[in-house]
Amino acid sequence: MTLRDAIEQRYPHTGGLVHAMRERLISVCEEYLANGYGDGNAEQRLSSADLHIYWQQLSEVLLAHQLTAAGIAFLHQAAGPDFRIDDNGRRIWIEVVTPTPANVPVAWLAPADNGVRNFPHQEILLRWTAAIKAKAEVLLGNADIAGYLASGVVAPEDCYVIAVNGRLMRGGDGAFDALYGISQFPFAVEATLAVGPLQVCFDRETLEASEPEHQRRYEIHKPRGLPVPADTFLDAKFAPISAIWATDIDEFTLLDRPAKMVAVHNPAATHSIPVGFLPANDEYVAQILDENTYQLDRIEGRTAPPKEISVVVDVP
Repeated sequence: MTLRDAIEQRYPHTGGLVHAMRERLISVCEEYLANGYGDGNAEQRLSSADLHIYWQQLSEVLLAHQLTAAGIAFLHQAAGPDFRIDDNGRRIWIEVVTPTPANVPVAWLAPADNGVRNFPHQEILLRWTAAIKAKAEVLLGNADIAGYLASGVVAPEDCYVIAVNGRLMRGGDGAFDALYGISQFPFAVEATLAVGPLQVCFDRETLEASEPEHQRRYEIHKPRGLPVPADTFLDAKFAPISAIWATDIDEFTLLDRPAKMVAVHNPAATHSIPVGFLPANDEYVAQILDENTYQLDRIEGRTAPPKEISVVVDVP
């Protein structure tokens, strides 16, 4: 089966924008393969009937397209992370992962007749933390693998970015994105900087409520097993990770539909990437103030939509 046949089978409809998207997708995938941006089995994975295999590979294609659209040149080499960027003497590696919706309730993923549903924010956050942990171990190694650093593929002075596409965890058959969590910050912030839901505290005697503030959530408790750390960027062990490029991107972005992307920077990174380098609507930058406090700032990214400017003119 050719790549065209496989994609036409996956998107058989012809109504709306599907036909235009399908043709554009085939063209972009063929260009990606021709440029050698994928591993040797990339075409096979793009042709796979398995949704998860397909999306793991398609996420690389879509993010490669975003880099190209931003004018960022990159390479792909046989051994190592998915993309290598050489920028003014700085080498930046990007490793892409698309978490599968394991343990995310089917009721969230399926269409809803009335549009009302429970938001399984904790289950989705656990998938983000698992994805980040897995790609951190690819760099740092564990008991079973040496890791890119130990093998010399990634040099100690290089930057390393984990790109996470939350597309498969969208709710309502794609109606609700999987980029922002219960805190109203991106899941990538919750998973790396210990940001929890908003809370208010009540004085036991006066019953007066405090101003709303975010919980410090260093761990996520699971129904079974040990709690999962949610403070990756507050742990010195993960200093070789420069940032998380968090996205919820799909094939329709190839028709110039805006992609939802944010960058979350590691405040303790050994080597940081510049703010404004990655394609992102917003960037989150934390500044460590002392051992117990940091300040988190949201900065408009390079792909932030232009602000509307309203001008009132008096007409004589």
